[in-house]
Amino acid sequence: MILISGVSGSGKTTAIKALEDTGFYCVDNLPILLLPKFLELCGQSGGKVSKVAVVEDIRGYVSYGAQSGQGFTEDSRRVIQELRKEGYPIEILFLDCSDPILTRRFSETRREHPLAIGGSIGEGLRMEREQLRVIREMADQVIDTSHFNVHHLKDRIQRYVQEGSSLRQMTVTLLSFGYSFGIPYEADLVMDVRFLPNPYFVEDLKRLTGEDSKVMEYVLQWEEAGEFLRRAQDFLRFLLPLYEREGKTHFTFAVGCTGGRHRSVVMVTRLGEMLRNELTGRKVLRSLHHGEAGKG
Repeated sequence: MILISGVSGSGKTTAIKALEDTGFYCVDNLPILLLPKFLELCGQSGGKVSKVAVVEDIRGYVSYGAQSGQGFTEDSRRVIQELRKEGYPIEILFLDCSDPILTRRFSETRREHPLAIGGSIGEGLRMEREQLRVIREMADQVIDTSHFNVHHLKDRIQRYVQEGSSLRQMTVTLLSFGYSFGIPYEADLVMDVRFLPNPYFVEDLKRLTGEDSKVMEYVLQWEEAGEFLRRAQDFLRFLLPLYEREGKTHFTFAVGCTGGRHRSVVMVTRLGEMLRNELTGRKVLRSLHHGEAGKG
């Protein structure tokens, strides 16, 4: 079972549709207190309902008059902990997004935030984040949708499912990003490579990306680039078994430069090549470019 939660406007509807397309039986906005009964009924289906996805968020509590969403935090923690103790394989996928982009999305769709009736969107988001804090901390995976359109998010969710159950295997994500777009929410560990000479200021390279061989050759020619890669590889070799021992199911290692276009892409690509053989059969390794634009 995948339980999807997150702030309003972060893309939960798109996520549930993406899971439906991959064969999940999906329910949107099921009250958290009904989740145990729902799973019990799924278990009585004789195997006909084996993959389920449920969206849990603040709407159900607002709908019956709890304007601030009061009670959602306590009920969510208790129900999820009890279900996991009973052996239900629940994975929590939490969608987040920056406040400025959420505000723009609400403005473009002319929808009201469920906690902002008669008030500001900003205040509604603040109240919602407070109520969702516990379920975010319990999440197996946090995805920042700030720079995703509908198609990007659908692809991201379907790749998440194709990686296999995180309860059996840690998923390692190497993520390149640009500091000009902000640090991605899903990052567990962040490294900054803005100490390297910037290809953006080389006329023949500025319009290329870190996936181009010319940019890669330029970045990797510096001695400190090779030293960074060796130290990062050793650091990950040390960390990953420890995280696995503690039961962590997803680990995101983010490497950032100014715009996420050149240096960070080179570092993530090369680090992935260095680690790929070591991770075969143990973890899933993939690369994702975050905010690939601007000065790199």
